[in-house]
Amino acid sequence: MSKSKKIFISGVAGFLGSHLADKFIEDGFSVIGCDNLIGGYIDNVPSQVDFFQYDCNHLNSMIKISKDCEIFYHCAATAYEGLSCFSPYLVSQNVFQNSVAVFTAAIVNNAKRIVFCSSMARYGNNKTPFTEDQKTNPVDPYGIAKVATENILQTLSDIHNIEYCIAVPHNIFGPRQKYNDPYRNVASIMINLMLQGRQPIIYGDGEQKRCFSYIDDCIFCLKEMAYSKNVLKQIINIGPDEELITINKLAENIANILKFNINPIYLDDRPQEVKLATCSSKKARELLGYRTNTSLIDGLIKTIEYIKKNKPKKFQYHLDLEIINNLTPKTWKNKIF
Repeated sequence: MSKSKKIFISGVAGFLGSHLADKFIEDGFSVIGCDNLIGGYIDNVPSQVDFFQYDCNHLNSMIKISKDCEIFYHCAATAYEGLSCFSPYLVSQNVFQNSVAVFTAAIVNNAKRIVFCSSMARYGNNKTPFTEDQKTNPVDPYGIAKVATENILQTLSDIHNIEYCIAVPHNIFGPRQKYNDPYRNVASIMINLMLQGRQPIIYGDGEQKRCFSYIDDCIFCLKEMAYSKNVLKQIINIGPDEELITINKLAENIANILKFNINPIYLDDRPQEVKLATCSSKKARELLGYRTNTSLIDGLIKTIEYIKKNKPKKFQYHLDLEIINNLTPKTWKNKIF
């Protein structure tokens, strides 16, 4: 890969975008990035990034700042699956509409390739483990917006002859994740609560099953998607498929590491939450050499160290609820985190 090439990363102050920027900078690439700071921390942005605090929904700004960038990574999104049932306008605008602006900027600026970060929400209640050849079946506005974004990317790329590939990371966690966000990031929320001497809050019976992906393992694959030829027009799940765990067990593991006397608080299920959501990583292993290098426990330890270093924080209810009714989770409606 040429050292002179420029990479554009939307959401560069976010968890995923900032780690991705680090890796390209390490390899001598120039990184241009933007973020509106809804879901990230300004401290996440590597100092070498040519950073713009812009919202991706502003098309002219996207065109201007991404000039001469060959590869576009679109990581920016209000990735709030549960919240999307109660703030559908906010979430859809910052998942679908902002993507259209970034894709348009890439085409206008004659980029070579777009790498889009989708979500396992695309699968909904499909049979697990989710595989890329399954028909999409999203069950909430966030997942619907992600699928619509995939569709428009495929269409625009075919029309304008621009390369693309779609990554589907699942349940990523690790250092730099926004841990005082009450709407998402279950592992980081639990750690932040327990470090404050507070009990974790669990929706439903806690028997929802997930596989959690440590950030470094995901970034390796995403970086490979910039120039690899065998990923063109591919949708690829990225994350582990060998450490299936319930939310109850996740809370127990965190408590054991922290030596915290756990007694979780259980609240009603969140509407539309999928009970079993795990992806197959077979395709990522075959095309990208994916493997799990960091176990769940080791990843939790590293995440705890990061949050301890940066100090536990009061939760910030930084996004407005558009729909408040008897279905709205009490954690958000009554701000109980």
